[in-house]
Amino acid sequence: MQQIPLGSQGLVTSTLGLGCMGMSAFYGGATEAGSIETIRRALDLGITLFDTAEAYGPFENEKLLDRTLGVDRDRVVVASKFDIDFTDEGTSIGLDGSPEHARRAIDRSLTRLGTDHVDLWYLHRADPNVPIEDTIGAMSEAVTPGKARYIGVSETSAETLRQAHATFPITAIQSEYSLFERDAEHNDVLDTARELGIGFVPFSPLGRGFFSGTLTKRDDLPEGDARRNLPRFSADAIDANLRVVEGLQALADEKGVTTAQLALAWLVQAGTVPIPGTTKASRVAENAAAADVALTANDLERIEAASPHGIALGTRNTEAGMARDRG
Repeated sequence: MQQIPLGSQGLVTSTLGLGCMGMSAFYGGATEAGSIETIRRALDLGITLFDTAEAYGPFENEKLLDRTLGVDRDRVVVASKFDIDFTDEGTSIGLDGSPEHARRAIDRSLTRLGTDHVDLWYLHRADPNVPIEDTIGAMSEAVTPGKARYIGVSETSAETLRQAHATFPITAIQSEYSLFERDAEHNDVLDTARELGIGFVPFSPLGRGFFSGTLTKRDDLPEGDARRNLPRFSADAIDANLRVVEGLQALADEKGVTTAQLALAWLVQAGTVPIPGTTKASRVAENAAAADVALTANDLERIEAASPHGIALGTRNTEAGMARDRG
């Protein structure tokens, strides 16, 4: 797979990455053996960006990468995140973007990852009680000794992104972005990132599973799957949203690709580096092939017509989650 710059600070990654969250949290059904197989398959395909966070598990996802990457650690980009704080038992106690927490968190992540550096260290969510300059300033302290090579932010507003970048050069911003979630195009976040030379990393680029081809009805979501609590997956919304997917499927069929590949190719062509998550080796191979899908101007026009901004019924997160993500 082609290796490309992510942002303008010098970091290079594969065209697509692998989101590892679902291997340890939120969706259920993952096995360690399946997750390890998926990560190894990603490596074989030339994927070099692996995305994790101390919140995934919590703690367990970083440990999984340590157990799996082994001798391949130095040829990949490991991205992790901090500031969702937990008790030692793993109970979430809210956001903590304080400098003291940042200094503790990087060392804890390094221990769990079994490494001496994180390639891309994100602020998971902006803490409204701590000035962004204080948090980013503390994160930047990890760069000089090499504990973190590059700094990123996740789900911030355009204004907060500017403030963060003015404090220390930001390499990447990670936000939800897909054919079902296009707010980044309309709240200035995507344009601001491009203006400042900051890479854009879409998480949930397959609409949290809508474009994977495996979701045909609400009952396809297993018990305990966190998506059951999201408005976009409610009984009233899911059928309407799946009808939008059917329109995109028709276009994908014409091109001889899957809907997932179409959705990912759209993001790649927009200059972003999506990190689709999966726990299946076959899926990671399907997703990786999207890097080679070329979309014509006519394709882009038809995609726009089939899935314009605001087409998805229901918000992508709960009301509390949406409030937290407006940092």
